[in-house]
Amino acid sequence: MASVDSVAQNTAANFGNYAIATAVGVPLGATGNAVIALPILSGGLTYGSAVNTSGQVIVRRVTVQNANKDASTGNVSILTSNDGNTSNALVAATVLTNMTAANKFQDLTVASPYAASTTLNGNTVQALFVVVNTAVANATVDIRVYGDTVSF
Repeated sequence: MASVDSVAQNTAANFGNYAIATAVGVPLGATGNAVIALPILSGGLTYGSAVNTSGQVIVRRVTVQNANKDASTGNVSILTSNDGNTSNALVAATVLTNMTAANKFQDLTVASPYAASTTLNGNTVQALFVVVNTAVANATVDIRVYGDTVSF
């Protein structure tokens, strides 16, 4: 017979499409780079001084949800660096057209090479960074990044 708490004994490595990074109440009220950091696995992947000895995750989906007001004119990017360099985009600039009310969500397109074959690796990435390209006064959203754990 299965134990009632058997899920609690598992880790992110035991599930597909686990929430690998989450931010609640992300402010969209002002444009800017790295307005909020999304730490991977709530504290970063293992840094092993090399790609093959560091933790890795596969990004499967990025979801924006739970807008506190109509944020449909907002535009965001999610980068793997905090320097605003768009060549480090996990999600390229995207207008949040679906975010018209609290009960709406929008899945953002994961950019190449992460969409096809490249993992996020703890040797180079410990957190993701939200860039607000077009602001919406007093608006907030929640952002969740889902993926599979390759190694911690």
